[in-house]
Amino acid sequence: MKKRSKLIVNVLSVLMIVALLAGCSGKGNTAQEPNSSNAGNTQEQNNAQSEGPALYELGKEPLNISFYGHYDWYTMPKWGEDPTTKWVQENKKVTVTEIPNGGNSPQKLNTMIASGDLPDIVWGERGADVERMREAGLLVPLDDYIDKYPNLKKWLDPVALNMLRSPDGKLYQFPNWYTNRPNGNAGWVVNKKIYKELGEPKLETTDDLYAYLKQVKEKFPKVIPFETDLAAEGHGLDQLYSAFKEDNFTFTRFFAVPDGDKMKSIYKDEPFRESVVFAAKLFREGLMTQDAMTQTRDQVDEKLINGRVAVYAAANPTVYAMTADAELRKKDPEDGYFMIWPIYKEGLDKNKIYPGTYNKLGWNAAVITTSAKNPEAVFAFLDWWTGPEGTTLQFWGLEGEYWQGYEEDGITPKFTEKYVTQRDQLTKYQTEMDPFMWVGNTVFADDTKGKYESTLAEDERNWATYWQYQITWKTQGDATEFVNMTPLPDTEEGIAYQRVKDIWLQARAQTLYTKSDEETLALLDRAHDDSMAAGFEKVMDFYVQKWNENKALINGN
Repeated sequence: MKKRSKLIVNVLSVLMIVALLAGCSGKGNTAQEPNSSNAGNTQEQNNAQSEGPALYELGKEPLNISFYGHYDWYTMPKWGEDPTTKWVQENKKVTVTEIPNGGNSPQKLNTMIASGDLPDIVWGERGADVERMREAGLLVPLDDYIDKYPNLKKWLDPVALNMLRSPDGKLYQFPNWYTNRPNGNAGWVVNKKIYKELGEPKLETTDDLYAYLKQVKEKFPKVIPFETDLAAEGHGLDQLYSAFKEDNFTFTRFFAVPDGDKMKSIYKDEPFRESVVFAAKLFREGLMTQDAMTQTRDQVDEKLINGRVAVYAAANPTVYAMTADAELRKKDPEDGYFMIWPIYKEGLDKNKIYPGTYNKLGWNAAVITTSAKNPEAVFAFLDWWTGPEGTTLQFWGLEGEYWQGYEEDGITPKFTEKYVTQRDQLTKYQTEMDPFMWVGNTVFADDTKGKYESTLAEDERNWATYWQYQITWKTQGDATEFVNMTPLPDTEEGIAYQRVKDIWLQARAQTLYTKSDEETLALLDRAHDDSMAAGFEKVMDFYVQKWNENKALINGN
């Protein structure tokens, strides 16, 4: 699992474990290889094969796939060095090789597009870059394949499939963490031990939060009162924004918000302005991590694992808090983290506060390029990887350790006692497998683990799964109608969008360092004026057009 994000996102639900857990080296994993009757679990493919055109058979010959992750932060572990991908390599004869992004993904992708030398798979955000490659004739349409192979067609919502189509009407994108129900991991995590030592005060509203963070700073000077994660990507700050606004489905991704049936500049949105003033106040008073805009993921993890965080909010906190909770409880069973209902401003309806959103299309997508020698074989692998067997391998490893055999449906794994007794190792495994979760199947993963977890005692349940069912899945907003709204970069709207985005990124960083509320608001006003001068009105008109198209698709028009 955003998302990361947005990994882990999100996914990890996600997300990432986007979403977790929706994102192993698996060192020390002693699982046996699946037996011949279950390995491959190919019955569904065999059925499809007998009923229609011949399918590409994974394992009949070596299949080498080159893969590029279009995120500066993304690095793929070496395929075949952990037990699971080694099993895939040996039994399905699939080897995936990463094309490194060099920490500068835009430049790397531009270079590959210019040269025409692309990897078989490009994995990243939906939208402008996908359409740029499509318009250049560099992508393979997937329509013929999706009708031949069983999994994506079965698990992807038809509405999502139609919304994934490009302007030419064809499907090019294989989605990640697609779903047909609420999911997501965004929200608020609290340090259990610190909370108890401070007397377990009320922690519901923004006023409660401010008072609590002041207590933390006073009594635990070595602890970060409020940890934002990577604020440069909106983590923490977007969750603060959500606290000040009911039914917030767009957040900051468009630098604009719905206003009736139109869009208006986010800088003129009063709840947003309140949230920025509040965030700047927290930062100014030392109640927020002081390296919010510059820290790395590893630095955030280190603070969480060592219990040096009192409150943590992000788009996908379950992935990282889950691991940190397990580490802290090893030393002290009373230590660890728990989640709270989303923080909200006094007077707002707490049930209309969404610290994160989901959409049926999921987080991001994989596309197959025309450089692939056998694009159907590449699709066959992705379809298998997103199916029940591939998802089971990604989440629960090889048969013989955390699961053994299948339920009566032939696809749901039967979990062993190690699922519970070796939960920490399973959590570690899922975290380490996250970088391989490119086409996560949210519904199968969530239903499988949710059904089993419901049979366990509360203290035996997976930390992230427990809080997903208790809080996060109940508090994510459906933003499906706001997908695919970024203009192409070489259009008039796209050029203006990039200018506005640059203004946004600068303003978001600068406002944290202001010395007064007046200075904060003045920066927002200046950012608004600069955005409008850069052509933002045309961008917002484009948003409205795409928004209306989305609503028509959702309504079946």
